[in-house]
Amino acid sequence: MSSDIPGDAGGAGSRGDTPGGVAGPVPRGRPRSQEADRAILTAAVDLLAERGLAAMSIEEVAARAGVGKTTIYRRWPSKGLLALDAFVDSFREEQARPDTGSLRGDMLSALHAWVRAVTQTPMGTMLTGLIAEAQHDPELRGAWRDRVLEPLREQHRVMLDRAIARGEIAASVDRDVVLDLFFGAAEHRLLLGHLPMTGEFMAEVVDVILDGVARPKDSGPSG
Repeated sequence: MSSDIPGDAGGAGSRGDTPGGVAGPVPRGRPRSQEADRAILTAAVDLLAERGLAAMSIEEVAARAGVGKTTIYRRWPSKGLLALDAFVDSFREEQARPDTGSLRGDMLSALHAWVRAVTQTPMGTMLTGLIAEAQHDPELRGAWRDRVLEPLREQHRVMLDRAIARGEIAASVDRDVVLDLFFGAAEHRLLLGHLPMTGEFMAEVVDVILDGVARPKDSGPSG
């Protein structure tokens, strides 16, 4: 998000006096309005759910949030970045941080949470719209990687680290490949819509991955 909205210098309280009468640091500009931010993000989520990113406009978001367009543009220079923040704000709440005691349990819990978010809430429409927009918007693509992809992958690397510590999988396993497989199958079905994301599908994805990483590469039958 952008920096604080510029405010008038001077005036009552501009010296940053503390209750004890000692002058503190002079604040630079007015603090951002959390109420305005919340209204803008809520309006963006509603419009994204109703019509998708391609059909959403900053003018509509401003009207629904009760703010001026310039208020939005100070914070978000494009509707793609606004949609990204609206998505992150909502999607983060839907994602589990499971610790079931086994890698299979953790992966099933995490995948169920992801699928539930994209099939039973507006997050699926928002996700597909953002992925499409990011293909021709380098700024959004970079923000998507930094704000969504890497934090989510880092959150789920913890499951693999715990499994390595428990001896369930080899320390040599390529965690990035595992995560690509873990999310890739579900994202493929979400984007193409050719097959449903059922409980049986999720269990099969997890079991196929675990079958591939269960045995350390340097171990094998003795002879």
